[in-house]
Amino acid sequence: MTIHLKERAVIEVAGEEAREWLHSLLTADINNLAAGNCTWAGLLTPQGKILFDMFVWAMRTEDGEETFLLDVAAEGAQALAARMKMYKLRRKVEVNERPDLAVLADATEAAGPFIAFGPDPRFADMGGRAITMTEIAVQMRDDAWLYHQRRIALGLPDSEADIGSGKLFPHEANFDQLGAVSFNKGCYVGQEVVSRMHHRGTARSRLIPVVTGAAARPEMPVVAGGKNIGMLTRSVNDSGSRAIALLRLDRLQQALEAGAEPQVGGGMLKPVQPPWADYEVPGALKMEELADTDLSDEE
Repeated sequence: MTIHLKERAVIEVAGEEAREWLHSLLTADINNLAAGNCTWAGLLTPQGKILFDMFVWAMRTEDGEETFLLDVAAEGAQALAARMKMYKLRRKVEVNERPDLAVLADATEAAGPFIAFGPDPRFADMGGRAITMTEIAVQMRDDAWLYHQRRIALGLPDSEADIGSGKLFPHEANFDQLGAVSFNKGCYVGQEVVSRMHHRGTARSRLIPVVTGAAARPEMPVVAGGKNIGMLTRSVNDSGSRAIALLRLDRLQQALEAGAEPQVGGGMLKPVQPPWADYEVPGALKMEELADTDLSDEE
């Protein structure tokens, strides 16, 4: 069932220089984003940390003009719009919040009409994502519980609950795994730091889906062998059995080699190998193994 994501908002970027400007500002490849398509992307600090993440839709108006719709966290929409306007200088670009537009998840073509529609660009198993008129969206279900349960199980980060602002580098939020950063484009804000981390392989922390034996709560530390190896984010499912954690993979590997299993809240914790990742998570369960896993019986 299509869900109105009330925690999301829409910003429009228009003008004859909009594509080139966004390409020079954001982590993703905007120059090659075809009309009607969407990519995940971020705006970084000069030091390379994520200020805002967003879904960028390339669109064309009825009169053929190019425009871009940004699907962003509502809590940070005003700050993002203001930040982007700081970078305008004399560029022929307009940045405007669009309260008349709304974001939908679990969208299907039959639930239209949509202004923009397509698969979630991070991972197709998250279903369809869309933008429509707010007056249409408010008639739809606004309980995003099922959407977030699936997102947490897959380890896909949320703007507010997992990424925050000025806290994580793109690799830590798996931008490199989920199509949100291009390593073939020219400069953008924070590009030098991101490129260096990528080519030197210095990204040691990653947001990872996990399963727990004790009821997990947001922001609980993850320990192994008496040492802190990470922390749960605020993405925890209703039963407390599934969560997303920011884990130091090198420390996780060292703990496992020493015979120490990770724990959270006094109970066992197992990382899960994300189905979209091209890196291996030490000691991780495969998605297909989860149905037969009961951590409550482990000591």
